[in-house]
Amino acid sequence: MVRLSYYKGLLLSDYYAPGLKWSDEFKKYIGFAYKYRDVLEYFKREEIEIEDNVLDTLPFPMIEDKITLRDYQAKALFFWNRAGKRGIIVLPTGAGKTAVGIKAITKVKTSTLILVPTIDLLDQWYEKIKDSLNYSPGRIGGGYDELKAITVITYDSAYTRVEEIGNKFAFVIFDEVHHLPSEGYSQVAQMLASPYRLGLTATPEREDSRHKLLPDLVGPVVFRLRTSDLAGKYLAEFEIKKIYVSLTDEEKKKYEELRKKLKQFLSSRNMKLDSLESFHKLVKLAGRDPEAREALLAWHTALRISVNSKAKIEKLRELLNEYCNEKENKIIIFTRDVEMAYNVSREFLIPVVTYKTSKDERSEILRKFKEGKYNVIVASSVFDEGVDIPDANIGIVLGGYGTSRQMLQRLGRILRKKEGEKNKALLIEMVTKGTSDYNLSKRRHRATV
Repeated sequence: MVRLSYYKGLLLSDYYAPGLKWSDEFKKYIGFAYKYRDVLEYFKREEIEIEDNVLDTLPFPMIEDKITLRDYQAKALFFWNRAGKRGIIVLPTGAGKTAVGIKAITKVKTSTLILVPTIDLLDQWYEKIKDSLNYSPGRIGGGYDELKAITVITYDSAYTRVEEIGNKFAFVIFDEVHHLPSEGYSQVAQMLASPYRLGLTATPEREDSRHKLLPDLVGPVVFRLRTSDLAGKYLAEFEIKKIYVSLTDEEKKKYEELRKKLKQFLSSRNMKLDSLESFHKLVKLAGRDPEAREALLAWHTALRISVNSKAKIEKLRELLNEYCNEKENKIIIFTRDVEMAYNVSREFLIPVVTYKTSKDERSEILRKFKEGKYNVIVASSVFDEGVDIPDANIGIVLGGYGTSRQMLQRLGRILRKKEGEKNKALLIEMVTKGTSDYNLSKRRHRATV
């Protein structure tokens, strides 16, 4: 008979199985706890008797299932179930990934841990579970420490608690699963024994290619829809428009000086900035080399000049004059950095939301935006993920990063369809010609919308 047990994120076995290795310390074969399902299946196939002491799950509570899924949500869940209750569902922002996750809980009916990247999402999952299942789940993170049979936890809190709770949940949901492959968070997935796993995201792919770890940690992509697949019926019809601006003579002179300085340094060290890996190499070098530090500063300053060019403010003035005249328009202005967000706020007297904004103030701004007391707000990257934005139909992108995920997430903020109305959303992206801002925009649009 094989005895399987759990110890602080590890799976312990008396006998060898694929994925395990001998430990002199434990005098057993060991591996990360996520191998539990595979090891269990291996011994069963080999018809070896098992004494299984791995999971120590919390009793599943009484719930009410009040969720009715849309046809594509039900289809996504069907394919996940057919894949053995393991895998990733890719749906656009605003398409109801949370509803799919909660419905999965009602199907699996076992203790469930839900990992989220932000406190906003922690609160949103809590409220939606409470409304949908008539059950108040536990929360860990953001000042909460409640362990229940259905618990929502931040990735950061899971990182510190996983040894303790790694065998308490048979089902784990990774919301915004593209965060998971980062070095620390991937260890969380490895140390959870949960045999059933669901990843939710709008874009699983990452610039650093670490998304290739996801099939091992969560399972393969089992269902995927693009924004355009749902536009018109479930999401608003949309248009994406680019507006090009130019640097002022003064900005152009400064920008070219800085880029020249960067190129000279790279040439002197036989380096190229042609990948994320090469950029990280420059950052690492800047930690000990003053010339590299100067080159990195030149890169950063040149980028800020291009992304935050003065011409964008003047063009924004024209756009606000044009679109604010129509009462039904609700506009979100997106910036790359906090400084630009505050510049726009001061210039046009527009409410601003950044990471510096308190939770109460942010809630008040969003409430007034929903009620129509504000019809324009400006935000840095805090609205890119995990925030429900009510009623917005126009997005103006003044700057961003070179990731298609950010572009799709920002588009998703303006696609909520109003019942009974014909909606069309408009995403306007301002791009500074002949600069690194243009290259960032090009990279953002690599995704199929």
